[in-house]
Amino acid sequence: MADKSERLLNLYIMLLAQTRFVSKQDIRRAHYGEYGDNPRGLEAFEKAFERDKEDLRELGVVIEVGSLDSYFDDEQGYRISADTSSLPEIRFEADEAAVLGIAARAWEQHTLARATTEAMRKLAAQGVEIDTSRLDLVPPSLRAEEPAFDACWEATQKRRVITFDYRRPGEEAATRRLQPWGVVRSSGRWYVVGYDLDRRAERVFRLSRVQGRVALTGKSAAYDVPAGTDVKVVAHSLVHRSPDIEAVVLVRQRAGVALRRQASAIEEDVSGPDDVTAWDRLRVSGQVRDLVGSVLTLGANAVVEAPDGLRADVISRLSGVTR
Repeated sequence: MADKSERLLNLYIMLLAQTRFVSKQDIRRAHYGEYGDNPRGLEAFEKAFERDKEDLRELGVVIEVGSLDSYFDDEQGYRISADTSSLPEIRFEADEAAVLGIAARAWEQHTLARATTEAMRKLAAQGVEIDTSRLDLVPPSLRAEEPAFDACWEATQKRRVITFDYRRPGEEAATRRLQPWGVVRSSGRWYVVGYDLDRRAERVFRLSRVQGRVALTGKSAAYDVPAGTDVKVVAHSLVHRSPDIEAVVLVRQRAGVALRRQASAIEEDVSGPDDVTAWDRLRVSGQVRDLVGSVLTLGANAVVEAPDGLRADVISRLSGVTR
């Protein structure tokens, strides 16, 4: 049976894409076929359909009910008007816009885009007339920013254990087993938060450091997320709990003022990657993500010498920009 969230999304897309009212029979065939055509299955469909309509209405979706035939009103159909689903101009504060940006990035992942494609395929197979321009209200995009995102998201929804290889800066990749509680975005990065089965403690993992494929193992509903858990709070506390590292960075002279201020030692007039200008060698300590950001901000005016893990992180970020 399809996950309820996916079924609601498909139902929403189906009703929104209509140029006419669609019958309950067509809706049942498209999204509730698992209930069967027998009396018991039809009764189960009626209950599920009523629950799903109520859930959509609680989300603010206006479902219109009308006659399928202009001459006869003995059979009713359903649709979602684009006029009632569109929004007037709204202005957001900076922090509100940031939250909406996070939600938009999640929507752009191909798991949700695939649901839209599947809904359209089912409608086309039934010969139902659709207007895809109505879906501009909720446009999906086939972009997977992090290859590990979809598997982690799916495991979170189904509460299945995941296994993956994870590489910390300066360390070899190690296999981890996690009961994922949620996937969150913070400071421009995606993280999966959960219970590490081997360390027996809460852990957070940056998705960009996951190596290779994320495998879902075991059965669905294999664990429960602790009551009252706020994955964003957990992620923030764990990310900032990591110790500082010491880095060696080559910086062009007269560049990198902010980085120089936090340096514990500066060696002047050293050999650099080019002879265009003179270079200095800085020893700085800090969080990996902060150091990566500082180096990237300087562009061609800074080069990481050590540690290798920090250098690899910078190269990875640069490679992602040039793709």
